[in-house]
Amino acid sequence: MNSKAVWLSVIGILLGFAGGFLVANALNRSQLSALQTENMGLREQAAGTGKNQAGEDLSRAEIDGKLAEAKENPDNFEFQKQLGLALYRYAASKQDAELLVEVAALLERAFSLNPDDYQVMVSLANVNYDLGQINRTEQRNLKARELYLKALSKYPQDTGVITDLGLTYLLSANPDPANAAVQFETTLKIDPRHERALRYMTEAQIAVGDEEKANGFLKRLKEVNRNHPGMADLESKLTKIVKQ
Repeated sequence: MNSKAVWLSVIGILLGFAGGFLVANALNRSQLSALQTENMGLREQAAGTGKNQAGEDLSRAEIDGKLAEAKENPDNFEFQKQLGLALYRYAASKQDAELLVEVAALLERAFSLNPDDYQVMVSLANVNYDLGQINRTEQRNLKARELYLKALSKYPQDTGVITDLGLTYLLSANPDPANAAVQFETTLKIDPRHERALRYMTEAQIAVGDEEKANGFLKRLKEVNRNHPGMADLESKLTKIVKQ
């Protein structure tokens, strides 16, 4: 299989991953290992090659080559978009924060070429949010918020985007848990069992010191997923409110 065909196969696989970089960071080591093992197996199957060659499909040298190609073709929207989305998933699976900066540049170019593409818009918001959290950069967080609001003007029922918008208020240099709670409540009106919204609504209520509401949302979260990875942290924070 030639290099272009291999890359197209890999892009197709990587675009199937759900969640962003911070979601990957929230996974425990065994979950990440399983994800990477599955990714490797899928790449081998798609490329029709052995393990060693499959492992080289996304070598740094080849990534650099594709990034250079993208820079040489700045008006090719589809290339910027597909490469940006694929490398975003790759950065998530590898927990590569440095690559996220290059992904942001790709998606910025794609967005400038077609600012109405919903997938690019949301992905660019996600990568800005992730970089804002990793580098503690409020400017990135505000850029993400702006893009989430733009996305919701197109599709106001997108619960993932509504929840992510809430996070730009909750996990901010200037936290606004009350406004965050408004966003999470909007998500929960659409999907009462939305796990992330329940988790962060609990966080928001803890932040404002409302023990009763925090307990209520924590109970709902347990009904949805008693093994939610942030459960112990939420219970610990809630205990501190009770002791105050």
